[in-house]
Amino acid sequence: MDGGLITKGGEPGEFAIAGPDQKWYWANARIEGDTIVVTCSSVPNPKEVRYAWQANPKATLFNGAGLPASPFRTDNWPGIVQNIQ
Repeated sequence: MDGGLITKGGEPGEFAIAGPDQKWYWANARIEGDTIVVTCSSVPNPKEVRYAWQANPKATLFNGAGLPASPFRTDNWPGIVQNIQ
């Protein structure tokens, strides 16, 4: 298998989503073709998503060649340690 997305260990894990309030919640994720669909009942209007965005995450998302997806985020919101002098 050369392309596509797969999981190891069940459903994709390590996903979090946030709405306009910038509060993060763990989310459910599923693969639909070449897309990851991420949902959470606590976030009715999601704006941003993060995958494996913490220390020592468990890799659950892989490509068809078996290589793990890198941690990523779609937001550019400042973190709690930014701008500390």
